[in-house]
Amino acid sequence: MAYDKNILFKKAKEIIPKYKLIFIEDVCAYLAVSKPTYYTYFPVGSDEFNELSDLIDKNKIEIKVSLRKKWFESDNATLQMALYKLTSTDTEHKKLQQNYTDVTTNNESLNSQPKAILPDGTEIEI
Repeated sequence: MAYDKNILFKKAKEIIPKYKLIFIEDVCAYLAVSKPTYYTYFPVGSDEFNELSDLIDKNKIEIKVSLRKKWFESDNATLQMALYKLTSTDTEHKKLQQNYTDVTTNNESLNSQPKAILPDGTEIEI
C-alpha cells in the first residue's frame, strides 16, 4: 500500500504530543504502518525522523519529570526510596542496596595479573 509521506508526517506530529507517545511502535500503530514502512518514509538521520524523535524525547522527559515530582510529594516509602536511589551518590546508592557485592580487593580488580611469591618474599607477576 502506498502512503503519502507528507500526510504520515503531519499525522505523526499531531499524535505524538496528543497521546504522549514514547515508542516508535506506538506511533506506527496509530499511523497504521509497519516499522519497516515507518523507517522507509522517515530514515534514521533524516530531518523528519529527527523531528519526530525530538517529539518522542520531549514526551519522555515530561513523563519522567512528572513522575519524579509525584514521587517527591508522595508519602509512599517505596516511591521515596526509588527517588533517593535516582538522586544518590555512588556511595549512598551502594549503602542502600542490600545485595551489593564488592568484586575488588583493595581497589584492585580480581581479573588482575596473577602474582607468585618467591621463597625470599619477592612478588612477581606470572
